[in-house]
Amino acid sequence: MANTKYVFVTGGVSSSLGKGIIAASLAKLLQARGYRVTIQKLDPYINVDPGTLNPYEHGECYVTDDGAETDLDLGHYERFLNTPTSQANNVTTGRIYQSVIEKERRGEFLGKTVQVVPHITNEIKERIQILGKSGEYDIVITEIGGTVGDIESLPYIEAVRQLKWELGDTNALVIHLTLIPYLSAAGELKTKPTQHSVKTLMESGIKADVLVCRTEHELSDDLRRKLALFCNVKQEAVIESIDASTIYDVPNLMLEEGLDTVVLKQLVLRHDDTPNLEKWNMFLERHKNPKYEVTIGLVGKYVELQDSYKSILEAFIHAGAENEVKVNVVSIHSEYIDDNTINKKIAHLDGILVAPGFGERGIEGKIKAVQFAREHKLPFFGICLGMQMAVIEYSRNILGLKDACSAEVDEKTPHPVIDLMEEQKSVTDMGGTMRLGAWDCELVENSKVFEAYKEKLISERHRHRYEYNNNYKEQLENAGLKTTGINPRTGLVEIIEIPDHPWFVGVQYHPEYKSTVANPHPLFIAFVKAAVTYSKSNKSAKVSQGL
Repeated sequence: MANTKYVFVTGGVSSSLGKGIIAASLAKLLQARGYRVTIQKLDPYINVDPGTLNPYEHGECYVTDDGAETDLDLGHYERFLNTPTSQANNVTTGRIYQSVIEKERRGEFLGKTVQVVPHITNEIKERIQILGKSGEYDIVITEIGGTVGDIESLPYIEAVRQLKWELGDTNALVIHLTLIPYLSAAGELKTKPTQHSVKTLMESGIKADVLVCRTEHELSDDLRRKLALFCNVKQEAVIESIDASTIYDVPNLMLEEGLDTVVLKQLVLRHDDTPNLEKWNMFLERHKNPKYEVTIGLVGKYVELQDSYKSILEAFIHAGAENEVKVNVVSIHSEYIDDNTINKKIAHLDGILVAPGFGERGIEGKIKAVQFAREHKLPFFGICLGMQMAVIEYSRNILGLKDACSAEVDEKTPHPVIDLMEEQKSVTDMGGTMRLGAWDCELVENSKVFEAYKEKLISERHRHRYEYNNNYKEQLENAGLKTTGINPRTGLVEIIEIPDHPWFVGVQYHPEYKSTVANPHPLFIAFVKAAVTYSKSNKSAKVSQGL
């Protein structure tokens, strides 16, 4: 533990300033200098994990290899660093209190009165240091959720204060992300909110070592001097974080501002080399200079909130850059797809992705979208529930099983082509009880997915309770819906394809969780490539018809 350094990222003035992106960008710069870095997120809400939260409440629930249902910021961490996270990378107040109460019930506190200080704060400190004590990392960055001054964040802030005192100034530092608002009527940036935020932090016993200032306009030297003086930080530690056109610009912007150098200096670590961002910048170059453009429809039921499908949207950015293509993603609410609207909503697209989800709302619209893609040879990609909708659509319209459905939607369906997993039938608790984490899948050669992955055995992350019903497998295969991926241990159908369709693939797992800047996901790459082929052939057809 003695060799591990700790960086804490707190936020002030406003929520949604991008602590996760700043933490991931700093980690990327440190990693690019050769340091072993990981990031964890401490969330103040009392849910044990985000697994039971509505996506409208909290955005998508991200899943790790070891089956943790976590905050979506862990997706940013993995996409930037290209290293997997785990259960230890996301801690909630619910998990902290649950652990402390269980210890109290077991008598581990020897009859002591259990209190926020020291028992809750000790538990938080222990969780913060788990990754550091593993010996795998030189630097652990910990993002504290919420905003300084929030009641629910106080135990975390106190734990950071104690830990910083215990570790010493050369082993731990605090970065405070804050907002410098621009008042258009006055025509100037205002520092007072930041001063108050830093003051609130100091009232909790923590001095900010670095100020990262979100702003719409450049900070002048005078403004930086003022912030340094009134917030008690060095002027070089006042870092401008100006609005960027893409989150993937932020590491370079932080490099220009010297954030990594300031951090390494205080932690007394080597800082005289230059981060190697060659591969990162090659990705940025392709992302910003596409040679072609496609439009893909994202058919889902949480489309009003972009964060509901965050990993899918980012996976399209990675795959687009790999293909040197700009992917325009159009959100389509499945609840509003019917026979009257389907043409208007989908006919102009170059491909559709039917998104994951739960429950019966919007199901029929998803099935209509799948049918359109199948019949019009439009590239189709179904993920989790999207794959299940493809099975239902095929069962209804090709097999003639008109009442085919998922048991999740209709418990009394005579043809449950999608059914509850056997081991789920006795489950009563909702949280953390689905099929979660990484599972193996064996691919069939000469399939679209084998062509994409270029390997026989893959491992992908799951999050579901219902599955393809193998009782219908023979009928569906004989009718042309081929199984091209199976879990070798359970026999679970993981992937379905239509061989005589240009690109029609449904997967039970979530490929978007494993797509990173350094390793775009092969299925997204293949899907975008198919959309480009479709778009070009469509344009050629229109030209030949004189349209």
